[in-house]
Order: sequence, then structure tokens, then C-alpha cells
Amino acid sequence: MNPNLRTDLARLIAAQICLHACMTGFRLAAPLMALREGFSPAAVGVLLALFALAPVFMALPAGRYADRRGLRKPVAISVGVATAGAALAVAFPVFIVLCLTALTCGAATGLAMIALQRHVGRLANGPTELRQVFSWMAVGPSISNFLGPFVAGVMIDSFGFRAAFLLLALLPSMAWYWVRRAVEHEPVAPELRQTSGSSWNLLKDKGFRKLMAINWMLSSCWDVHTFLVPVLGHERGLSATVIGTILGAFALAATAIRLLMPWLAARLRESVVIASAMVATALLFAVYPLVHAAWAMGALSVLLGFALGSVQPMIMSSLHQMTPHHRHGEALGLRAMAINGSSVVMPLMFGSVGALIGVGAVFWLVGAAVGIGSPIAWTLRTEPSDQDPPRTPP
Repeated sequence: MNPNLRTDLARLIAAQICLHACMTGFRLAAPLMALREGFSPAAVGVLLALFALAPVFMALPAGRYADRRGLRKPVAISVGVATAGAALAVAFPVFIVLCLTALTCGAATGLAMIALQRHVGRLANGPTELRQVFSWMAVGPSISNFLGPFVAGVMIDSFGFRAAFLLLALLPSMAWYWVRRAVEHEPVAPELRQTSGSSWNLLKDKGFRKLMAINWMLSSCWDVHTFLVPVLGHERGLSATVIGTILGAFALAATAIRLLMPWLAARLRESVVIASAMVATALLFAVYPLVHAAWAMGALSVLLGFALGSVQPMIMSSLHQMTPHHRHGEALGLRAMAINGSSVVMPLMFGSVGALIGVGAVFWLVGAAVGIGSPIAWTLRTEPSDQDPPRTPP
């Protein structure tokens, strides 16, 4: 990659970290506060589901908006919404307000991520560079998945929930500092938007449908881990710092594998990486409920981070190769809608099923589904769309 591309990527990654860490920190702190206030796992499932509810409905409009407006305007809106929602939690740290904060942080992060991913895809030139840039971009959420929960856990144990909420509320405004100088790409021509038809037309492609199914299964695994580790840790008497560290170990492992992937991009094939990760995840989920020590949970989190951390760059690279250049925002919107729809439904299901048959059984059920679905990934092929105009170097 040329130096200008590296500089642009560094700024975009920093902006991504600031916004995403706010959400991930609240995603740990809010459920812990609810549990300590006596709310049930089912209520915590509702709270976590709200982080993904708004993006379910706004993902497709957000994708089209990013195609029209580019990067800066969507990110500016995201910063304002996330800051306002987090500030409410500082002022009124009660369950109903935390639910509103979950909605606003989820909506803001969803809009910003679509705009950032679309922008980065247009910076890349060719399949190998796509895998490289999305490997680097995937480092951002990995860092924020560690930074948000870890800082929130330490602040809760040291100064209380309100102090943790205040620190998280300061993060989104920093994103604008990194994005404000970004050079916008040329907007999608109106005639291309008008002739594209419904966003759902993208699902007519068999390969795209396979990719969406795989993406949904693997995103469910992230939801299982994010939701059930705090529940397991609370049941076993672990402190907020220890629980945050276990989740942070997962994020650090995902970061480590993603740091290696830009140099391996020319030697990797998307289908092999994704299928291998699905098999490994199924095996790790079979073991996770059987361990009780914090160090063992941390070790499994690290291995799971290696497996799931390798997937997102491959999925994003595949998506950009499969879809027309002028519809990348829409395709990213469909992907975000599927992921967030899963994140709304799955925590509700995890809370209800976990209350009936136990938390361990949820790990086993999801792991079995991912293992059974892994053969789909082996048949995944990525070919540039015939409708995709040639890329021009950035």
C-alpha cells in the first residue's frame, strides 16, 4: 500500500475506535448495572438487544445515504447522536435511560460503520488490496472491543458506574477529529441510483445469499460470547474487572490475528479462512461451558478471538467483490441489517433459553449450528460483478 493510503487508513481506524469503544463499553457496563440492581438475565437480554434495534431499521437507508453523501456527514451525525445518548446515562443512570442509551449508541455506531466501510472499500484497488485494507480496518473494532469493556470495568470497580459512563461519553467526539480532513470520493451518479432498483435485488445472487447466511451465523457467535460471558462471570462471582479482562482477551486475540492478515492477504483464500473459523468456533463453544476458572475462560476467549477475528476481513473483501461498485453502501446496509437483526433477536433468545435450560446449553446449540453450517463456506466463491465498473487507483 502507498503511504497516502496508510495515512488515510490510520485516521479512519482511529475514528472507528472512538465511536465503537463507546458502544462496547456501555454494552458491558449497562448489563452489569442492571444485574447488580436485581434485573433478570431476560431483562439484560432486552437491554443488549436494544444496541442493535435501531440499526436493523436504518441500515438500508444508511447505506443509501452513504452512497449519496460519502463519509463526513454520516460520521458527524453519528458523533452527535452517540454523545447525546451517553450523556443521558451520566445524568440519569437508571435502567430505562440505559435502554435509550443503548438505542442511540447502536444507531450511531451502525451509521458510522457503514460510511467508514464504504469509504475504505473505495480506497482499495484489487482483491488483494481489499483484503489488506479490511484486515487493517478490522483491527479497529478489535481494539475497541478490548478498550471499551476493559476501561469500563476498571472505572466501575474504582469510581462507580456514573464515572464509567462519563468517560465513555467523551469518546465519540474524538472521532470527528480524525475524520474531518478525509477526502470524499465522487458520489454515486443519480442515474445509477435510479436504475439499481430495490436493495433486496442484491439477494438474487446465490453467492451473496451464502455470504449473508455465513455472516449471520458467525455474528451470532459474537453475540453469544458478548452476552453470556458477563452472565457466566456474574454467576461465578467474578468481578467487573475480571469479566472485562476476559472479554478484552478475546478482543486482543482478534486484533493479533488481524494484524497478521495484511501480510498474508496474497496467500489467503476467503472460503478456506471462513470455513476453518466456523469449525474452530464450534469446537471451542463445545468446551466453554465446561470450564469455571477465570484463567481457563480467558484462554478459550483468546482462541475464540483468533478464530472469529480472521473472518470479518474475508467477508468484507468478498462482499465488495460480489456487488456492483455503485451499490456498496446498499450491500453493507443489508449486511448490517442482518447482523443487527440477529443481535436484537439472539440476546432475547439467549436470555429465555438460558433461563430454561442453562447458559451452557446455549453455547452448545449455537456451536452445533455453526459446525453444521460450515460446509456452506467451503463452496463460497468471490468473483467481481459484471455490473461493477473498473476501479481507478486512489
